[in-house]
Amino acid sequence: MAVFNIHDAKTHFSKLLVRVQNGEEVVIAKAGKPVARIIPFAADDTSPRVPGIDVGKVIIQPDFDAPLPEFDL
Repeated sequence: MAVFNIHDAKTHFSKLLVRVQNGEEVVIAKAGKPVARIIPFAADDTSPRVPGIDVGKVIIQPDFDAPLPEFDL
């Protein structure tokens, strides 16, 4: 894990991104104290959504938008 101060990070940002793309973590520090960490982006490996997967699981009654009955108080 490499540590860079803010000035160096701003100056060499594209080089830092190349290091991150190669799997390295980079820490950005201000006055010697870490304030940010740049890590490689992990792609989301979930499968894409499929339309119609819940067909038949939800039943909407014909009177779903009818007014609700008055309650006796």
